[in-house]
Amino acid sequence: MTAQKGADGKEVAKHNSRETVNVFLPQQLFLLDTCGSPGELGGVWIVVHGKVYDVTDFLDEHPGGAEIILRYAGMDATEEYEPIHPPDAIIDNLDPSKHLGPLIPSTLPPPPVSADPPPPTSVQVPQKTNAPLAGGELEYVKPPLAEILSLHDFEAVARRTMGKRGWNYYSSGADDEITMRENHNAYHRVWFRPRILRDVGKVDYSSSIFGFKTSMPVYITATALGKLGHPEGEVCLTRAAAEHDVIQMIPTLASCSFDEMVDAAQPGQVQFLQLYVNADRSRTKKIIKHAAERGIKALFITVDAPQLGRREKDMRTKFEGAASSQQAQGGDKFKRDEGAARAISSFIDPSLNWNDLADLKEAAGDMKVVLKGVQCWEDAVRAAEVGMDGIVLSNHGGRQLDFAPSPLTILPQVVSALTSQGHMNNPARPGPKFEVFIDGGVRRATDVLKAIALGATAVGIGRPMIYAMSTFGEDGVSKALQILKDEFEMNMRLLGAPTLSDVVPSMVDISALGNASGSITMYEENYERMLPVGYKAKL
Repeated sequence: MTAQKGADGKEVAKHNSRETVNVFLPQQLFLLDTCGSPGELGGVWIVVHGKVYDVTDFLDEHPGGAEIILRYAGMDATEEYEPIHPPDAIIDNLDPSKHLGPLIPSTLPPPPVSADPPPPTSVQVPQKTNAPLAGGELEYVKPPLAEILSLHDFEAVARRTMGKRGWNYYSSGADDEITMRENHNAYHRVWFRPRILRDVGKVDYSSSIFGFKTSMPVYITATALGKLGHPEGEVCLTRAAAEHDVIQMIPTLASCSFDEMVDAAQPGQVQFLQLYVNADRSRTKKIIKHAAERGIKALFITVDAPQLGRREKDMRTKFEGAASSQQAQGGDKFKRDEGAARAISSFIDPSLNWNDLADLKEAAGDMKVVLKGVQCWEDAVRAAEVGMDGIVLSNHGGRQLDFAPSPLTILPQVVSALTSQGHMNNPARPGPKFEVFIDGGVRRATDVLKAIALGATAVGIGRPMIYAMSTFGEDGVSKALQILKDEFEMNMRLLGAPTLSDVVPSMVDISALGNASGSITMYEENYERMLPVGYKAKL
């Protein structure tokens, strides 16, 4: 018998257990002399993207635990692998001797039929008509992209069409989700003071971040696990950012690999990197070094996550997937029974402190270094004093400490403190400008203009972009960015501001900013309240 070039699927199917048994198979196929020795059968092989891998020795090192691999032992695991992992994760993690080569097409037996199929991870949304259902409810029909008029619309569509696991991960906030809602509601307590009879025949909302040009004072901020929303993942954000000349911040915990996102960028496209600091600092420095070599312009170090907050909506959806790119490459272990957020974050170093910043800044070289997650004016001033290039006022989108303040609420006191101590708005102060950014809760260009008037350089937008990606892919992200541009043009005319330099503190009234109160808004319409434990929604 002449062996075909590749792994026979029938042989793959036999390798479906940790146990090794002694057998005699006269005509075993041994691919590249790596599959074992004659007389032995067992171990765990899987197929990913048409290639066979021996993962027996990797079972206990797998970040998602051995269970998820054993579930696909002897079978094609591509469907489970694809949404979370970058394509090269398995190649990077396994010794080359465990790469068993291509699967011979059409030789893998079908998987066994389970008597108790696993519960669906997403709600099957009817896509036919808006005909009444029993009880008078309506079926939901996804609208065409042309009918999307605001960033709120993307969120409304995502809520009704995304899989449960992805929606719960993206939309969840900490504890009672008070801070998550307040991030947005704070913008409703700042009122404009428009100026009239100014020449706004032409308006210019272009800006710069650390001297890098951007078409508007907005950047796509880091959000994790993009493939939970769209099979292409974060490269959709990269390509849309290039089309609209805005900056993308690459997340540490992306589904796509860092290099995939950099490779997807256009020549000259500016990208930043968000960094979670690993307890193994050598791995962190390796990431920083690689980012510098690939041309990343700024490093945003997340400092508000020494431990992940309790995102209960997410925690009620047990994490069925595998790890993020960074965890997969590092072989980290994680708990999978507390939702996606905790599952992907086990490596973050809770001991990170001010004394560590000098080493990180030195490793960053020419990259700008920004602290992401500052939540009071004292820490903002200290960041400037220790030589950081900027800060992001952020509470992690309301996903960490519930009742942390809204970034917009503390922006005026932060800018005041930095200015009074000579770190901002002081032409006589030597050195580069210290820049302040905010993120969280932004849904309109008017939100951004309020932040600019109060001293922010630019605003990061996260959830709306991944909702746009999840519902309409790259075209959705492009539409979201165009909506913002259209809103900027209209609102700057109505505000009486031909350029962003004309958007000054006197154009806003913040007298009610600290007076939190509830209101019914589009955000409230999209906000999904958690169901009581044990409650099952009717499908």
